[in-house]
Amino acid sequence: QVRLVESGGGLVQAGGSLRLSCAASGRTSSTYVMAWFRQAPGKERESVAVLWWSGGSTNYADSVKGRFTISRDNAKNTVYLQMNSLKPEDTAVYYCASRDLKEAEYKYWGQGTQVTVSS
Repeated sequence: QVRLVESGGGLVQAGGSLRLSCAASGRTSSTYVMAWFRQAPGKERESVAVLWWSGGSTNYADSVKGRFTISRDNAKNTVYLQMNSLKPEDTAVYYCASRDLKEAEYKYWGQGTQVTVSS
C-alpha cells in the first residue's frame, strides 16, 4: 500500500507561481511512476506531468510544457510540481498518483489540492 499526501495548493494571480508537493509513504519502490493530474469543473481529468522515479525521465502535457516542472527528492520520497506563469485555465484540483512501472493504470491517488488562478 502506498499513501500519497499533496500540499501546496492555493489562490494565485495569473502569471504567478505555486509549488505542489506529494509525499509518498508505505511500499514505495524505485520502479514506480509518479504523476500529477488535474481536473477542472465540468472537465475530464488530465495528466499534467509524469516522472519515472528510476532514471528521472519526465513527460508533460502540451498545455504546461515550459511552465511546469516535475521533480523529486529521493531522500524525502517526495515529488514536486513547480508551476510558473500560471493561467486562469490552470485552475483545477491537482492530484498526485503513482503506479508500478509494469502496470498501466495508476493505482494510488492522493486526496487532491485546489489550485485557483485569478485573472
